[in-house]
Amino acid sequence: MNEPWVQDKEYTRYTLLFVYACVVYAIIGFSWGALMGGIAEFRHFVDHRLHGNLIVRAHTHINLLGWVEMAIFASVYYIIPRLVRRPIYSLKLVKVHFWIHNVGLVGMVLLFTIAGVLGGNASVYSSPQEVEAIVKPWLAAMGIFGTLVLLANIIWAYNLYKTCSGWEKD
Repeated sequence: MNEPWVQDKEYTRYTLLFVYACVVYAIIGFSWGALMGGIAEFRHFVDHRLHGNLIVRAHTHINLLGWVEMAIFASVYYIIPRLVRRPIYSLKLVKVHFWIHNVGLVGMVLLFTIAGVLGGNASVYSSPQEVEAIVKPWLAAMGIFGTLVLLANIIWAYNLYKTCSGWEKD
């Protein structure tokens, strides 16, 4: 039986990179949540300062798009070739998917956090309109990184579609 995943070390390497990224994001996300819950000043900042909740969004995204989604990607990349008994359609797309997703996610998390810290600090002495003017460009840039994550997910879906389509003919 032809089992391309056995011979393809690079494919295995990238599947494991998704697993490793999942673990790293999980540790970061869980630690971040513990800090927000355990440090009263931090919790107050994110709960009561204007745009402080953006820090919670950063935490949420690192957990959902980092820990959960990376685990799903790794699992599906592991299962699909075995299920359809053929190699993944494009290893190059797997690599592109990995890097675009990680760049997009890290950019989103950093910019959410920066916007939350700047907005929260500015809200002490500035009007809501002034705070909004400070936060707005950071969130616009964050949207660019969010679009990268979306693009990575589309690449993943396309690669899986091409891998699976016509499997019953083989």
